[in-house]
Amino acid sequence: MLVLKRLIAFLASSLAFVFAGPALAASGQPHPWEVGLQTAVTPVMEDIVWFHDFLLWIIAIITLFVLALLIIVVVKFNAKSNPVPSRTTHNTLIEVVWTVVPVLILVAIAVPSFRLLFYQLKVPAADVTVKATGKQWFWSYAYPDAKIEFDSLMKQAKDLKPGEPRLLAVDNTMVVPVNKVVRVITTGADVIHSWAVPSFGVKIDAIPGRVNETWFKAEKEGMYYGQCSQLCGRDHAFMPIAVQVMSEQDYAAWLEAAKKKFATSDDAPKNAVAAVESASVK
Repeated sequence: MLVLKRLIAFLASSLAFVFAGPALAASGQPHPWEVGLQTAVTPVMEDIVWFHDFLLWIIAIITLFVLALLIIVVVKFNAKSNPVPSRTTHNTLIEVVWTVVPVLILVAIAVPSFRLLFYQLKVPAADVTVKATGKQWFWSYAYPDAKIEFDSLMKQAKDLKPGEPRLLAVDNTMVVPVNKVVRVITTGADVIHSWAVPSFGVKIDAIPGRVNETWFKAEKEGMYYGQCSQLCGRDHAFMPIAVQVMSEQDYAAWLEAAKKKFATSDDAPKNAVAAVESASVK
């Protein structure tokens, strides 16, 4: 009886996770029992999800076809059912089919693949530019147009606020406006890092001495999390990425406050410079 109760409880919790999955995924972070991609909030990620599902159907059809062939061979062409095997060779039709069909499948995959690749790499005119510098082991963000720069370090468990995810929440989040093209420039200060946010469909290396660029256009407000995706040393697992997408009005208000707190110009207030130095020490 106890085993039955535990089985029912397990099934109930599993169904709860399955049906609550989309709602949890919308928070821009991984959740328990997640088997799919995180919810897309950018046009690029929407195309990535479509391409992923498209490939899944092709792979499933090929797998079922091969399985069917194996079953036919096992059942029909074993020694008992077919004691005198066929010695047919050089079947022109079969050879043409098994050459042409794979070529058509590869073309069907290549066309949307290249289209998606070019869409990701071609950065449109940007509304906001942010420079992300990977350091051991945190991120620094600079807004060149606004002349502000700050460090973003992972929050310790004792500093977490209610609802903030452990190992993903940071002290200073990267903030961007909703429905605006954000150009992200990446580089590394010491070793190779990688700036990645799954909900945006973005993953780009931050390499010392080199500048890479990518872009995204978040179409929904909220907090979205990522992590460094390039093995970069001892604390590689503890340098998360947090991007807060705000309305234009809220972003403008945040920007004004950030100019006072994180200013980098020569005439910046002394307390702003001290704030940046304090963050660097951490």
